[in-house]
This record gives sequence, C-alpha cells and structure tokens, in this order.
Amino acid sequence: MIFVTTGTQLPFPRLIAAMDALAPQLDERVVAQVGPDKTPRANIETHATLAPERFTEFFSAARVVVAHAGIGSVLSAKRLGRPLIVVPRRFEQGEHRNDHQMATAAEVEAISGIYVVWDPADLARVLTSGPLEAPTDLPSDTAQDLIASIRTFVDETL
Repeated sequence: MIFVTTGTQLPFPRLIAAMDALAPQLDERVVAQVGPDKTPRANIETHATLAPERFTEFFSAARVVVAHAGIGSVLSAKRLGRPLIVVPRRFEQGEHRNDHQMATAAEVEAISGIYVVWDPADLARVLTSGPLEAPTDLPSDTAQDLIASIRTFVDETL
C-alpha cells in the first residue's frame, strides 16, 4: 500500500492528481489524506482528515509514504521507519504562502531513506525503481557532532 499525505491545512491537488493518474499503473492500493481537497478521485481512496491513530496505522502499513515537504511527515517516516517520497509545495503555483517547503526538501534530500521528487511527473520512476530504503531514527552526523561538542563543553566546565 502507498500512503499519501498532504497535511490538513491546505489542498495539494498537483500531488493528488498525479497520484490518481499513476495509481492504475501501480499494483497496489493507494490511500491519501488530502485535507480540504474535495475533488473526486477515480483511482485512489481519499480522506480529508484522519484520526491520529488511523493516520499512524496507514503510515505504518505503507510500503512507501508520499508526502508534502512537511517536517511532521519527515519525523513520522524516521520514527516509524517508512521510506518517504517528498514532493514540496511551490509558492509560484499557489500551493503555499512561501517556498519554505522547497527549502525543507533541499535540506532533507541528503537523508538516506528520504527521496525528494521536485516534479510529480517523476513519481512513477521513484515508486517503481525497486525497494526503497527507510530512514533511521538515529541522529544525523551533524547532530551527533553537536551532541559530542556539548558533552565535551559540559565535561570541561564541571
């Protein structure tokens, strides 16, 4: 199963339309949490919102999660160990108030197990490229370096 999530605040029709068009080519169920997008979709199961427990059930059961570039999706993928494909919303297309999701996507692109797709037309290539790796919940090298520096500082000042 593929789980798609766009958050609950804003619709993301560009992503949902791309997944709806792609779904017949995939040999698996596609479930999407679409927020306030009321457009009927022929090929995917949509939910405006999901209770937290149901959201976690879908996220945990998914072979892969496709999401907007919200940090909550990134943290959930790391915590639940699910491969994540991130498609950032674009300000120029009226999908958000600014391009912070483009910046988020650029930052998480280097994280193993997170796959950034800048254009939904590329979703098929990533979804059918074979097994996708899941991100780990371990701190990044940068975070580990920061933690080590803080420990050294505290040890030296005590």
